Amino acid sequence: MVMMTMIARVADGLPLAASMQEDEQSGRNLIDYQNQAKQLFRKISGDPQPPARCSLESGPYIFHYIIERGVCFLVLCEKSFSKRLAYSYLEDLQQEFTSQYGKRLDTVSRPYSFIEFDTYMQKARKTYIDSRARKNLNNINTELQDVQRIMVQNINDVLQRGEAISALDTKASNLSSLSQKYRKDAKYLNLRSSYAKVAAVIIVVVIVLLFLRFWWI
Repeated sequence: MVMMTMIARVADGLPLAASMQEDEQSGRNLIDYQNQAKQLFRKISGDPQPPARCSLESGPYIFHYIIERGVCFLVLCEKSFSKRLAYSYLEDLQQEFTSQYGKRLDTVSRPYSFIEFDTYMQKARKTYIDSRARKNLNNINTELQDVQRIMVQNINDVLQRGEAISALDTKASNLSSLSQKYRKDAKYLNLRSSYAKVAAVIIVVVIVLLFLRFWWI
């Protein structure tokens, strides 16, 4: 059973703790999934209203995460693993993490400042992976009854969507700059046109006055 857990601060995407369980075949690939998780944390930190609960497919695995009190709790597990158990596991981590580190959350600036929380995560993971826990879904918190309604998305689509939005923002910013430049150029040309008209009128008046003066003389 492959399971990777990461905890990050939502405000800036800073990883606070992590724990991994892997087999020989998956070990090489978990680094790639860890990088995906870090990208996801950055996307969440840049989103003013990220989903509080979400499931994201990534190859043969699936990310589940919850956001509580400014912290994102994320787990990567196999698609066959119960979604309800996965969210129950995250709820368990959230309660214990908040109890231990909630008051220190805003005081840290280094990645994985709470890496010692790995001890609790490993203990909790064994409990939820145990086959007896799989069969005992009736004891799961009733608040988790709606987790099956959470829409499963593809993590690559989510990450690329963020990049597309960023690209659109850049294009919109460029268009806005061009629009401002156009308005300034138009204003300048209109001003030059006005000056030219005034100058033409003055020249005509001067010519008329000179003509009248010399005509009468």
